[in-house]
Amino acid sequence: MNQHHRWTLVGLHWLTLLLIVAAYVIGSLLEDMTLSPLKLKLYAWHKWAGMTVLMLLPLRLLLRLSDRFDHATGLLPWEARASAAVHGALYLLMLVVPLLGWLQSSAAGFSVVWFGVLPLPDLVGKDKALADVFKELHEGSVNLLLTLVVLHAVAALYHQYVRHDGVLARMIPWLRSKS
Repeated sequence: MNQHHRWTLVGLHWLTLLLIVAAYVIGSLLEDMTLSPLKLKLYAWHKWAGMTVLMLLPLRLLLRLSDRFDHATGLLPWEARASAAVHGALYLLMLVVPLLGWLQSSAAGFSVVWFGVLPLPDLVGKDKALADVFKELHEGSVNLLLTLVVLHAVAALYHQYVRHDGVLARMIPWLRSKS
């Protein structure tokens, strides 16, 4: 993979993290809010962040699959398998979490309009019981995603500060001179 693609992949990595954190924080704020114009605006922002993660996923996958860098370099066999499993699960959840949110929104009767401009089709008809099921699945998958994000971050910190193998420095340019 050429250096330009590498920087694109790194940039998409951090943008995706920012979007996931923003969606989570906004979603957490929404839980205890009473219905108001602010709550409706925050719901829109929450959906925009989630749908942007979903829309960026094909590009992320394309760049990752075309990346010729050996991500298992310097890892023990079990570490390479664990890393591949966590990365695979993260990518899968970047698909599943927004899709479940979209399904929940559709079933609740609230269409998703990406950035207030692009109306996305409802994936299912309005159905309160189905919306409740999708809500539970969405929340459960969010919790799993966040658990894996934390595990991923802990592993990166372990590699940087215990193993000193430069794994984190590949994703944070200013650490490169220090690793």
